[in-house]
Formats: sequence, C-alpha cells, structure tokens
Amino acid sequence: MQIQGHYELKFEAVREAFAALFEDPQERGAALCIQVGGETVVDLWAGSADKDGRQAWHSDTIANLFSCTKTFTAVTALQLVGEGKLALDAPVARYWPEFAQAGKEQVTLRQLLSHRAGLPAIRELLPAEALYDWQTMVDTLAAEAPWWTPGTEHGYAAITYGWLLGELIRRADGRSPGDSIVARTARPLGLDFHVGLADEEFDRVAHIARGKGNPGDAAAQRLLQVTMRDPEALSTRAFTNPPAILTSTNKPEWRRMQQPAANGHGNARSLAGFYAGLLDGSLLESELLDELTREHSLGQDRTLLTQTRFGLGCMLDQPDVANATFGLGARAFGHPGAGGSVGFADPEYDVAFGFVTNTLGPYVLMDPRAQQLVRILGSCL
Repeated sequence: MQIQGHYELKFEAVREAFAALFEDPQERGAALCIQVGGETVVDLWAGSADKDGRQAWHSDTIANLFSCTKTFTAVTALQLVGEGKLALDAPVARYWPEFAQAGKEQVTLRQLLSHRAGLPAIRELLPAEALYDWQTMVDTLAAEAPWWTPGTEHGYAAITYGWLLGELIRRADGRSPGDSIVARTARPLGLDFHVGLADEEFDRVAHIARGKGNPGDAAAQRLLQVTMRDPEALSTRAFTNPPAILTSTNKPEWRRMQQPAANGHGNARSLAGFYAGLLDGSLLESELLDELTREHSLGQDRTLLTQTRFGLGCMLDQPDVANATFGLGARAFGHPGAGGSVGFADPEYDVAFGFVTNTLGPYVLMDPRAQQLVRILGSCL
C-alpha cells in the first residue's frame, strides 16, 4: 500500500502504524493528521475512496464524519452563549417556545449539550422521509416527552442532538445550522469541513461501507442485541427512528441536508485543525472552553448501554475504560464518529488529532485502529 503525504522523522513509527492498518484486506481508505503545538507533524492518506477500489484516496478526499460533527455544533452554541444570544442555564423554551410541551419547560441548553435532557429518541414511529424534513423533526421533538426526568440521568442523543441544537442555533443566529457552524468554526480556520454539502463536492466524498466479520467489543454486542430484540427500546428508537438513519450516509439527500449531529463532511486535517483551534484559543474564550471540557455526565449511558463521560458536546477521556479512552492523557477531549473516525485534543501534550476512515468498524465508542495510532504517537512524544 502506497502511503501518501508527509511526516516528521520523529513520528516515523506513527507512519508505520498507519501503513499497518492496510494489512487488513478489508481496510479501504483512511487519512491521519496530527498537530503538536499548532504544527502539523503527520499528514497521511492512503487506500481507495470508492466502493470498487478504483478511485484512490486523494489529499482532498472528504468523508462523512458522523458524530465527530457534534463538537463543532457545541462550539457554535457556546460561541452564541459568549455573545449573549443563548444562555447555558436558561430554559430552551425561552428561545423556542414550542419546546415547553410535555414537561420540558425547564430543560436547558446545558442539559441538551451534556445528553441529560431525556430526548435521545422519538417514541412515535416516523416515516422514512421525515429524516430530511427539518420542520417535521423539530416539531416532533418539541412535542416529545422526556424518557427520564431531565437532569437526573444521561443518554446519548445520537441523532436528535442535531435537530435540538440545530434549531436553537438557527433561532439564535438567524442562519441555517450548517451555515452557522461552518461560518463560525471551519471558515475562520480554513478547514475543509461542511455541514450540508454542495453537489459539486460529491465527487471527492469517500464511499462509506462496513467491514465484515468483526462482532466488535462487548458494548457493541450488547447494543446490537437490544436493537435486534426490542423495537420499542430507547436504544433502538435512538438509532432507527426515523428509519434509514444508519443506511443513508452515501445518499445525495443525506450529504445535502444540514444535520449537525451526524452528517458533517471533512477530512483528518479538518478534525486536527478544529481541535488545534480550541487549544490555541481561536474558537472559544478560556471560560467557555472550560465549560466545554468540564465533566457534566458520567456513568451508565441510557442509550449506549456502556459507561460514558461527557462535557458539553464532547466526550471526555476515561483512562481506565478500554472502549472509552482516546489513549493519550486523562485530560483529552473530543468525539468519535460511528465506525472509527475521531477527532480529539490533549491539552497536556498540546496535541490535536484527526483520523478518518471509510471502512466502518463495529465499535460503540473508540475504534481500536485510532487507539493504536494514538498509543504509537504517545511513544513518539
């Protein structure tokens, strides 16, 4: 496998570990970017971007980053807090009056960002086309009753997060959520990151496909069993209502829509650049960065059925939990995306890390491929 890009010699072991990923015949394409102290020390890509192995992964290939998108959304919301257009502890209904239905009068932006609002799923089955109808989705969530008393537990809002936060951003900023997020996070840093992709960009998007034959870890198997056996469970509804949430990533309408929980498109460079922008103060004032990275939720996750630890719209490291550590220092924060892509920052080492793949692994939180790359990075540091 020919590895493209560049790296500093100190990080040659990282390049070798990246190349070793492609010893697995199922691995199709991937990219890796690492910044240390704001300087890019690794920027690599390899493999194929299409489903047939005919189109090479190029320097400008982008992919669906799934939930890596969530932290871009959270930072946008926190910027609006800094401008006085939103408040972390004000009721959401102050900005979105219809949201006060069904016992949600006191739910706050802080609870939405930390997955404590009780809205990870929708009970009533929706038609498939509702996925692409913004108004239907926000009206449905405004009417939804919480699955638990808000603030008392937490459960990952895998896809509803995008409509909940996106509607607040839209109302506070006056722009569609994807436009606001890109204008506030990606454009100032010159990042190739999109929430709502223009048709003319489609030809450089990697085709996403699942790897086969790997059952994943215990957390993945537990979640799979519930979703297969209990169609009305919270976890099942969270990932399958509206239908086709998990099978739409390569569709044009998915790429075009602005769903800021799960359909950001970018590359490893854009993930590393975003986290470098958080470390150097370009995106958030220190007080708001402290809020982003402060522990808000810890314990058994009602949706993911494993232990999770959240700040505001980002996952925080759990060094002693094998499937929940980024793999560097205990102060690391970031977000994995479904199937293996991940972006994170480690303030202790001044590291910003981005890994993107189009071969989806079956893991719920951290993918072992990225964790292995980070372990080798740690040895180089």
